[in-house]
Amino acid sequence: MQAFKQNSIGSFGLFTLLFALAFTSCKKEELYVYEVNDVKVNQEKGDKVNVKSQTEFIAIAYSDIFGTGIDRNSLDLLLAPYLAFGDQKLIEQMIIKSFLNVPGADVPTKTVMDADVTKFITDAYIKFLARKPDEFELWHFQKVLKDDPTITPDMFYFAMLTSDEYRYY
Repeated sequence: MQAFKQNSIGSFGLFTLLFALAFTSCKKEELYVYEVNDVKVNQEKGDKVNVKSQTEFIAIAYSDIFGTGIDRNSLDLLLAPYLAFGDQKLIEQMIIKSFLNVPGADVPTKTVMDADVTKFITDAYIKFLARKPDEFELWHFQKVLKDDPTITPDMFYFAMLTSDEYRYY
């Protein structure tokens, strides 16, 4: 009988302790409400939301590279691959590459680019993207052009002309 009393008191004490812990440890979670003002953030890259048509892309790229408008016959010849081939991006890359390889293309020399990298990058952004580069873009491309002497101006122009941003106006 003595053993039964110790076990029942011990069990009762343990039960009471667990019951007390359960009710004191559980608290209702408080709800916090934060008042936040709406802020509209605009990118400095402008609001370019309209995609250039195939005709616009070719005509504008030609004008940007050669400084003059493209004649209608040449434009029609360059539009034909769009209809014949499904990969539009590949066709655009081939057209830009062919434009940059023509002797009359207005592409600075490597010497001009290396003489003033900041001016070269800024001029390219203004010419192709109609805006100045932001500080990060300028820093990044200065670093890339200084760290890799194999990059030529026509490679940089190719990258700009085939970028997604160039595809929009």
